Amino acid sequence: MVSEFRDAYGKSISRRQALALLAAFAVPGKTFAETPQSVPKRIAAIDWAMLETLAALGVMPIAATELVQFRKDAVEPVLDESVADLGLRGSPNLELLRLLRPDLILISPFYARFEASFRAIAPTLSLPFYNRGEPPYAKAIIAVSALASELGLDERGREVVAKQAALVEEARLSLQGFASRPTYLVNIGDARHVRVFGADSMFGDILSRLGLPNAWTDRSRYTFAAPVPIENLAAEPEARIVIISDIPVEARNGLKNSMIWQSLQPVRDGRVLMLGNINPYGGVAAAARFTQLFKTALSSSGETP
Repeated sequence: MVSEFRDAYGKSISRRQALALLAAFAVPGKTFAETPQSVPKRIAAIDWAMLETLAALGVMPIAATELVQFRKDAVEPVLDESVADLGLRGSPNLELLRLLRPDLILISPFYARFEASFRAIAPTLSLPFYNRGEPPYAKAIIAVSALASELGLDERGREVVAKQAALVEEARLSLQGFASRPTYLVNIGDARHVRVFGADSMFGDILSRLGLPNAWTDRSRYTFAAPVPIENLAAEPEARIVIISDIPVEARNGLKNSMIWQSLQPVRDGRVLMLGNINPYGGVAAAARFTQLFKTALSSSGETP
């Protein structure tokens, strides 16, 4: 008999603590947020885009991965404190997942190597969002409908899709006057490098749907270490630069003192916009948050359309 379990961070927890945790998640009527229809499933979300899709449908998972980082990086949707943390996305805590007895586990093709282990615990639903070179927004919309159908929430799914379409269309009409200038979409890695988002990113895909040209015509750069030297942003001197998510503390002073950064024409002309944190691997929630933040920032930037 197993006498010891481990929590989401690998720390040992007693059998009594584990059973108490299980009991806390087994209280009838307390697993999910209120939804338009009854949802007869206890759902765990391993993939962040799937987590966003589930929350968009008004359903709260019983468990998800890297919740501290998700709340920091994604900001929205807001997750209940009752959601159990399964640890790292790349190595989720299968012991805790099994203990929580989910009815359904949400993953993406990124987790193909774990799928047999997940299926030994519960059925899985795997939907694609990010394929290299392919715009992800349409996949995110399809995921809403597919998950809604799986949960018997088709009406709610249609509402989410319609609301998202209206949001993008309203922003497109509002920003028509800014379409003549290209836009760089970046994360700051350090004082010398950025991550750049192309048309195969959620941000770049939405930018295109808003009718604004992307100054970066190559593929997105998702690697852990920001791979693009800052001087590459000099290729489009008339562009605006949109910095997505917080600048790392160690990079802030470096940028202020960087001759390369300060010499970029958009920086010299004040065409740099700052957006709050947004999940770069997100679904409809990330798309909506980017649309809203970008529209607000550009509309109030003082830039002449």
